[in-house]
Amino acid sequence: MKSPLLSLPGAVPAEGVDEQVAAHYGDLFREQRALADGTGFVDLSHRGVVAVTGEDRLSWLHLLLTQHVTDLPAGRATEALILSAHGHIEHALYLVDDGTTTWAHVEPGTQDALLAYLESMKFFYRVETADRTDDFAVVYLPAGSIAEVPEGAVVRETPYGRDLFLPRTDLESYAEKAGPPAGLLAYEALRVEHHRPRLGFETDHRTIPHELGWIGTAVHLQKGCYRGQETVARVQNLGKPPRRLVFLHLDGSEVHLPPHGAELRLADDGPDGRKIGFITTSVRHHELGPIALGLVKRNVPLDARLLADTTAAAQEVVVEP
Repeated sequence: MKSPLLSLPGAVPAEGVDEQVAAHYGDLFREQRALADGTGFVDLSHRGVVAVTGEDRLSWLHLLLTQHVTDLPAGRATEALILSAHGHIEHALYLVDDGTTTWAHVEPGTQDALLAYLESMKFFYRVETADRTDDFAVVYLPAGSIAEVPEGAVVRETPYGRDLFLPRTDLESYAEKAGPPAGLLAYEALRVEHHRPRLGFETDHRTIPHELGWIGTAVHLQKGCYRGQETVARVQNLGKPPRRLVFLHLDGSEVHLPPHGAELRLADDGPDGRKIGFITTSVRHHELGPIALGLVKRNVPLDARLLADTTAAAQEVVVEP
């Protein structure tokens, strides 16, 4: 669903799964600085929106998600995962309950598969699920923003800012009031700076939550059974994850950023050395320069210098080995 805000002056469409919203509006670093200062907004209207209603909604979701949501207070934001039977990450949900409905926004295009799974697990619970993507658009306001929140809007308040679930018909009128728009590249640069993983970028078909530091934020270790819990408990109590998320400072003299999937190697082994990981997201940051997130094998030394294809990279620990 192409965003109407792509008609704003200077808007350049993003790529890949984000192509339905703007990558930037003509000045990437200005847009980043605005978000860092708590001004402006980001159009996330391409994200899927799922709603769950019914008096059993929280107890039912509690059985399916990695997060403890049975007693989730109205208005409190949380995030949760759905895992495969082997503990691999299949879905990431960004949740809030408004007292009658549990709202979640999810990665673009994943809502159909998510809803199919939820529907298959309803059994006799008093719940209803719905795809509300056509009706509601997600808008991000940065931390510290004093932009007006429309009366009645559902809000997810987090340390990084607020996610608004707005009626899609109000998106253009709200954009006129909410301050200068910032594109998705600015949002992604701050996400990488804060080491926040994203489904489909930091994950592949075999990613488990421990590898990305999602334990605690999206995975509750003291809740009851859910699909994939055995893997989570086994790794938590008896072992270590096979890979770990790292934050990378990239060589600023390079013109091009290494793309998603670019192979990581030990610099001492050169560009033909053994692959030890890959780039998950790379961005240009207004203060830090070119930076990235990557997944590497757990036993890669913490002080090892890396190569992303041919770009030098210095690592910082995100997930302890």
